[in-house]
Order: sequence, then C-alpha cells, then structure tokens
Amino acid sequence: MTAGEAGAGWRAAREILAAERTEAIAAISALARDFDGIIDAAYAVATDDEHDPEGATIAFERAQVAALLERARRRLANIDRALARITEGDYGTCENCGQPIPAGRLAARPAARTCIGCAAAAE
Repeated sequence: MTAGEAGAGWRAAREILAAERTEAIAAISALARDFDGIIDAAYAVATDDEHDPEGATIAFERAQVAALLERARRRLANIDRALARITEGDYGTCENCGQPIPAGRLAARPAARTCIGCAAAAE
C-alpha cells in the first residue's frame, strides 16, 4: 500500500470511527439516563432489594444497565484509542505482534487493536 492509499484509508477509517464515536456517546447518554431513572425509581418506592419481591427485578435491571453502560464506555475508549492511533500513524498495526491488521478485520471492527491471531490467542 502506498502512502497515498494509506492516507485515503485512514481518512475513511477516521470518518467511520467519528460516526461510531457519535453513536457511542449517544448510547452512553441514554444508558446513563436509564441508570439514573432506575436509581431514582428505587429511592422513590424505598424497596429493600433483599426482602422485597420486586427488589430482585430492580437489582437485575440496575446491574444490566450498569453492564451495558460500562460496555459502551469501553467502546468509546477503544474508538478514541483508534483515532489516536491514526494520528500517531500506528492505525492498522497489531498492538501485540506489530503485524498489519487485515483490511477485512478493520472494515468489520474499525477500532480493532489486534490482528485476528492475537485476538484469538487472547480468548
């Protein structure tokens, strides 16, 4: 790949990542509102999670939204890291082994930090 092709690819990747970043921020905002609503609702009815039959449901909802919120925040951090790697000139290079990340993987997962082999080994 020539420097011009890499630059064009990075511009496209930056646009895709910017759009994904906008989506991630919107998801975080919505999930934070949902989480706050669950907390507010729990305080409003003063349920006891341990002894109230509805308490388990509230605790489950709170835990589920908290997990989704954490996942969205990790996604945003990965997107931000990918954008930084573009700026640094490291985008498309595996953080573990230093080999190029295949274009197909980057097309499917623009924020990917590792090649398929390293990702599989980590699981």
